[in-house]
Amino acid sequence: MSGKIKIFADSTCDLPSSWIEEHDIGIIPLYVVFGEDSLRDGVDITPVELYAKVEETGSLPKTAAPSPSDFIAAFSPYVDRGEDILYISLSSELSSTYQNALIAAGEMPPGKVTVVDSLNLSCGIGLLVMKAVNAANEGASIPQIVDLLNSYVDQVECEFVIDTLDYLYKGGRCSGMQNLIGSLLKIRPVIKVVNGSMTPAYKVRGKKEKALDQMLANALEHVQDMDNDLIIVVHTMAESEALMLQKALQEKTGARKVSISTAGCVICSHCGPQTVGLMYTKKPH
Repeated sequence: MSGKIKIFADSTCDLPSSWIEEHDIGIIPLYVVFGEDSLRDGVDITPVELYAKVEETGSLPKTAAPSPSDFIAAFSPYVDRGEDILYISLSSELSSTYQNALIAAGEMPPGKVTVVDSLNLSCGIGLLVMKAVNAANEGASIPQIVDLLNSYVDQVECEFVIDTLDYLYKGGRCSGMQNLIGSLLKIRPVIKVVNGSMTPAYKVRGKKEKALDQMLANALEHVQDMDNDLIIVVHTMAESEALMLQKALQEKTGARKVSISTAGCVICSHCGPQTVGLMYTKKPH
């Protein structure tokens, strides 16, 4: 990336590693905690290893935010080189990640670190990160990039089809009875991000394809309002379904790019395997 702006995100942005490398995006990992072991998302543990561990132990990990000192350690080398930092955070409604980044920014020289609350998760954050990268490459200043991001934050659409209720149940997000009934009736919950929080949007009974078709139909209702730069399909061990959605979106939206990404360990911990998400931005008002 040209200029003296260094863009950071955290591991929950779920951007493809090739993009992170190409655009020199700094990534600060959250933690996945199994008992006494705190493992850095994407550094010390992968989704495949996480699911194997859950299978082995029968319990889900907890997830934890990076500490202020984690942020300071990540930011300091760039600040020392005279670069300005823009960090785009996981939603403040879901984690203390944003708050800890603000604490770290307060320890840096004034004005050197700017923190933006994405009010989103997964590639919903990633879409904003790519907006920031492109703007920085075009020579925009940090205040200009922040204004741009603020115009898009509430225009990010983010939905997930959850394949199994087990992870929501083990994570305390639905009761045992709901889990049993949901499993018997093959109910697929669809989760939407609203005002920075994960909200059950609706439930689809029957085959998973039916839920995916509904999620696709919801997106296609907004084709006229879509920002056509980038749509991202994100998944946890559900590549064939992600490819199917990618193909349909390429055919029906006219987007310049429809990309597939895999979710990191934090998203996997909360949603479970075979989850499929669809993220895009609408044009700002």
